[in-house]
Amino acid sequence: MVYDVVVIGAGAAGLMCAAQAGYAGRRVLVLDHAKKAGKKILMSGGGRCNFTNLGTTPQHFYSENPYFCISALKRYRPEHFVSLVERHGVEYVEKAPGQLFCATSAKEILRVLLTECEWAGVEIALSTHITSVERVGDSMRLATSVGSIDAGVVVVATGGLSIPTMGATGFGYELARQFGLEVLPTRPGLVPFTLSDTWKERAAELSGISLPSAVSCNGRRFVEPMLFTHRGLSGPAMLQISSVWKPGNSIEIDLLPDENAAASLREARNSTPKRQLSTWLGERFPKRFTQALLEWGTDSDLTRPLAHYSNDALDSWAARLNQWQLKPAGTEGWRTAEVTMGGVSTDAVSSKTFEVKSLPQLRFIGEVLDVTGELGGYNFQWAWASGVACGESC
Repeated sequence: MVYDVVVIGAGAAGLMCAAQAGYAGRRVLVLDHAKKAGKKILMSGGGRCNFTNLGTTPQHFYSENPYFCISALKRYRPEHFVSLVERHGVEYVEKAPGQLFCATSAKEILRVLLTECEWAGVEIALSTHITSVERVGDSMRLATSVGSIDAGVVVVATGGLSIPTMGATGFGYELARQFGLEVLPTRPGLVPFTLSDTWKERAAELSGISLPSAVSCNGRRFVEPMLFTHRGLSGPAMLQISSVWKPGNSIEIDLLPDENAAASLREARNSTPKRQLSTWLGERFPKRFTQALLEWGTDSDLTRPLAHYSNDALDSWAARLNQWQLKPAGTEGWRTAEVTMGGVSTDAVSSKTFEVKSLPQLRFIGEVLDVTGELGGYNFQWAWASGVACGESC
């Protein structure tokens, strides 16, 4: 079998790339070892798929080369993908500023991609295993479970290592190394934290409680809700900060991101000196969390009025609320991570065509590259943008 373009991976980036190459008149084949296309698309966003973010900029991405993503993101913007889904009659909602989700189901996004591939004449072979990829003259040859396949161009869109139950493997990284490309260290990103010992027990007792927060680590700060779980901490704030957290780091949690607790406590002591601390806390937090805060504290008399608290005592409480220092034991790992940090180094890859500079017959797009977005639809926008740039250039 001979094709102009063979795309390895039937995920977001791979299908987008295949459709673009097909519309450009190329004979395109998509290969994937999974039984279904787009499995990660279907489970994303709680089954509703946060398919883009209208506020996407290069600053929302992590990479050793922060400039690499600029070209593709400029050429294929969020409004381009919105126009595509609108043409297919997909209804969507803006859940948070800029974050667009399907109104009904993530199946709608997969339907758009598969329909585009069908219209572009793309062939898709699922449950197909690749045993080798090699260069043969100016072409590439793949040995697969359906036979030998020759291709003018091979596009690697295999994704990262996150959520192995969805079929994630390190095949893309193995291919990169085979052809001499550097693969930067990988680790789970957008992943919940685990806690140990006392803090794990405390979090488990509060499981299900969500709070507004601002979480900081390694120079980054995210103002998002946090969530207590049976194993530790999750919610958007924790997922975001996990992408910059490293083992051994502490995180700082501001439980009152819109309030200076020290100033508020002193003002409350002056204006309502008979009020109890528990009452002040109860006006700001859920009852179960207020009780937990008091139990974690060192005050022996919980009925003591604010008037009996010294400035140092109030400042100590304020620090717990605005600057809570906590050292996670780790993360939940690849099992629940939404993305992979690190990956194929962009140094040897063209930011315009995504071809390997020393071997233009081989290209890498999407999550397999060392480009990872923050939470909020950015990773899908990178899949669309890199897929389109590569597909059009094939």
